[in-house]
Amino acid sequence: MITPRRLGSTGPAVFPIALGCMGMSGMYGPADEKTSVATIHAALESGVTLFDTGDFYGMGHNEMLLGRALQGRRDRALISVKFGALRGPEGSWLGFDARPAAVKTFLAYSLQRLGVDYIDIYRPSRRDPAVPIEDTIGAIADLVTAGYVRAIGLSEVGPETIRRAHAVHAIADLQIEYSLVSRSPEARIFPVLAELGIGVTAYGVLSRGLLAGSAPSGPGDFRGHFPRFTPQNLARNRQVVATLAALGAEKGVSSSQLAIAWVLAKSETIVPVMGARTPAQLAESLAALPIVLSPAELTRIEAAIPASAVAGDRYAPPQMQMLDSER
Repeated sequence: MITPRRLGSTGPAVFPIALGCMGMSGMYGPADEKTSVATIHAALESGVTLFDTGDFYGMGHNEMLLGRALQGRRDRALISVKFGALRGPEGSWLGFDARPAAVKTFLAYSLQRLGVDYIDIYRPSRRDPAVPIEDTIGAIADLVTAGYVRAIGLSEVGPETIRRAHAVHAIADLQIEYSLVSRSPEARIFPVLAELGIGVTAYGVLSRGLLAGSAPSGPGDFRGHFPRFTPQNLARNRQVVATLAALGAEKGVSSSQLAIAWVLAKSETIVPVMGARTPAQLAESLAALPIVLSPAELTRIEAAIPASAVAGDRYAPPQMQMLDSER
């Protein structure tokens, strides 16, 4: 029996692993729609309840895809939407907008693309430095009151922003990158979340496939722009993957399954968001659920793979400087 995990003290109870849908809209190169829909359906049949998307993934494509896949199945799914990133028609990134009027406009378009009348968790994908977080959260709180949003989340913000946002309206969860090789939230962010009763949806659990031994597949794969995947860093990081694979082999599991199990074991308040693009990838991730890691095993894994072992930051320098969570 799989025990659900609650997103904080005020958020919904969810299956312990969520499905991240971003990769179904071209971020890792071409994706097949039939396979994507089959993956979403396989997730539902496996008990997955939380589906994560963004209104800027594929400039709306991802929401429309998820909406089509959930037709007739809406009552079995909780939808988490990130908003605010601005895109050009050629796919460029133009900035971020979290003004109250923009928040409500983005939400109106997301409802239409998804074909739903409410969204379960709505969150700004980044903090807008030009807009007080109180104004952004206040606008979402209006949408909660009106019945268009059920819960409010945050993404990639630091302790001060978390406290200010939570003072306006209860926050269900913070979405942030967290993995064996991305542990910075442990020091300053996770203690604040525990104090305030806020859950975690962790993305990048496999460091964008790095810990599974994956590498950029071509020009359409956005990982080619990330420091950990540059040729020099990737050569060093393959040693980290080899160490993880050896530790996994001792337990009879894959490197990716061990990496997911590590995150699951760190806290029952954390729900990994796994970006499976095929039913097979989904099954690989879900197979991590039965893996039990003792405190001694966690210590051994962390000693063998300290966060400092990875070469390269999780984002390029301009993006790292923009992250409120890194301040």
